[in-house]
Amino acid sequence: MTYDASLAWLDSTQHFGIRLGLETTQRLAEALGSPQATGKFLHVAGTNGKGSVCAMLDAILRGGGYRTGLYTSPHLIDFSERIVVDGRTISPSDIAAGLTRIRAVADDLSLSPTYFEVATLLALDWFAKAGCDYVVLETGLGGRLDATNIVTPIVSILTPIGMDHCEWLGRSLDLIALEKAGIIKAGCPVVSSPQEPEVARVYTHRAEELHSSIDFVSSSYSGRVGLIGHHQLWNAALAILALQKAQIAIADDVIASALSGATLPARFQCVTEKFVVDGSHNPPAAEVLVRTWRDHFGEQKACIFFGAMRDKDHGAMLEILAPIASEFVFLPIANERACDPKLLAAPAGIPTRVAQSLNDEVAKALASDSLSLFTGSLFLAGEVLSSRRLAI
Repeated sequence: MTYDASLAWLDSTQHFGIRLGLETTQRLAEALGSPQATGKFLHVAGTNGKGSVCAMLDAILRGGGYRTGLYTSPHLIDFSERIVVDGRTISPSDIAAGLTRIRAVADDLSLSPTYFEVATLLALDWFAKAGCDYVVLETGLGGRLDATNIVTPIVSILTPIGMDHCEWLGRSLDLIALEKAGIIKAGCPVVSSPQEPEVARVYTHRAEELHSSIDFVSSSYSGRVGLIGHHQLWNAALAILALQKAQIAIADDVIASALSGATLPARFQCVTEKFVVDGSHNPPAAEVLVRTWRDHFGEQKACIFFGAMRDKDHGAMLEILAPIASEFVFLPIANERACDPKLLAAPAGIPTRVAQSLNDEVAKALASDSLSLFTGSLFLAGEVLSSRRLAI
């Protein structure tokens, strides 16, 4: 297949939706030569902070001279963002070749993999071919039945847990934690951010069952990180602890340099001094966003441009964001899961309006002297950052 044809086939797999389970991924991986069997994986699960921790781990490992693979999701602008080796995204020709091979194997086995299963297999296959020393692997949804969970990691990493994807993972923190704890493997060290007591109990019990050591971060990193927000200091501490427990020795000055330069789009990204893009998409992330906003801008309020997916608790998010909002502008998102902006409702007393064009609103915000915050979804963040009105 050509590059365009291969992406069209990948997009067509989205009609299979979300399918939790490992059987299809395992069968396809075996037919592809079991690329997951040879890598040294740092496996990351959690509700929020996964992307930031992955970016930090990748930056530190590359700073230490290692050849790294980095797998994250979703992408913001281009699919290739999901699969990165040594800081470089996978090429169109390698995407085309890899997807052609996966499609042929799937057809031979009469299997119909989902989008995420295909993307994960493409990543694992490419990392094996690229000869990566270490691979930082972010789960998609949950952990226990996530397609990435066919790997055996050298360390399992658990970021903060909150209420999200409840229809798939359960409607209580302990049930969600049980799914995330699925990445814990026998004899493999486990590190975790500070967690709510019921979450910590689940993780500790699961680690004990599998005779795996478990350590919780007890204090935040005291140095500087390139990503904005106090929570990023906790993410940095988690990344450092993970490397220690995986027995990957990297000098302190290399770690400090890597963390100070670490970046990740749409994580309180200040495009200009007054134009911020943040991919927060659930209530716990919105709470962190509000704290970060106040740390950065004090009592100043923003015109908040908001769009969300239907399956997210957008009502709770808007309530949380209300104290820093001078106005809410509800935006359309070009995604079939997106909530109709006409159905969004702000807390009483805050002016609102529904926008017709994201591009026009981006242009107005860039020209305004007021503070602007675009948030509610990583999909919205991607559209903002790729807007023809915004040159980044």
